[in-house]
Amino acid sequence: MSNQKLLEGKVIVVTGSGSGVGRGIALEAARQGAKVVVNDIGRTEAGTATAQQVVDEIVAAGGAAAASTDNIAQWDGGQQLVQCALDNFGRIDGVVNNAGVLKDKIFHKMSEEDFDFSIAVNLKGCFNVARAAATHFKEQGSGAFVHMTSTSGLVGNFGQANYCAAKLGVVGLSKAISLDMQRFGVTSNCIAPFANTPMVAAGIPKETPEQIARWKVIERMEPNKIAPFACALMTDAGREVSGQIFGVRANEIYLFSQPRPMRTAHAGGDGWTTADVVERVFPMFKPSFYNLDRSMDVFTWDPV
Repeated sequence: MSNQKLLEGKVIVVTGSGSGVGRGIALEAARQGAKVVVNDIGRTEAGTATAQQVVDEIVAAGGAAAASTDNIAQWDGGQQLVQCALDNFGRIDGVVNNAGVLKDKIFHKMSEEDFDFSIAVNLKGCFNVARAAATHFKEQGSGAFVHMTSTSGLVGNFGQANYCAAKLGVVGLSKAISLDMQRFGVTSNCIAPFANTPMVAAGIPKETPEQIARWKVIERMEPNKIAPFACALMTDAGREVSGQIFGVRANEIYLFSQPRPMRTAHAGGDGWTTADVVERVFPMFKPSFYNLDRSMDVFTWDPV
């Protein structure tokens, strides 16, 4: 089975795939036999589209790929990206919503522009592309969405209110898609990737000792490590997996929990008074409250 091309005959769109995690996924999808649409608005210092560079790599290795520079933060950009797959390869089978931005700033100093920019790319961009592909997935009775979330949203991080909100929003979006489209054979899952990427390198401050320590851990995490799992979710075997949240960190793969009730307090008669809540519920629930952890407080061990 190791020599089998598990995405043979499929057409896969990968956003933000001119570099970093997305590039690794695009290359692996092509190695697995997929025709790939490489989407990125980035350009090199020489002015070459990074998407075209990845396409050239795929074609040089014997694969098939097309470049897209559509801006997925805009509705029309999502439509045009999916149309690029149809125009070049006649169908679409998988979408990896990988494109993202970081604009870190402590909350009480964050501007409206900082917040809106993050939501537009990290959350609305996922919706735009997924919605454009959804019609085609429904008609053909199959399709796979893979969305990149983050432990910043799942756990928390300092100075990332915009990014945390967007990335946790991606989880809700993915779950809604998985529920709405399961009857059409469509899957939707999230991956929280741990990786040293250009976005992370540019977006994470490296000024304080704590920030420098955080960076030293991140810079050891290879972006290509995310690709095999992302591609596996788009294989035929992956059709049994939907509505889940995963993490990939170096050679480790995680399945994350999802919010469910864990403690219950019940009042009879006329229900709760404010005083009852203060006197009974808060003390009852307190041992189960979550700490104000950041991502690195939870993932404390070195990646291997």
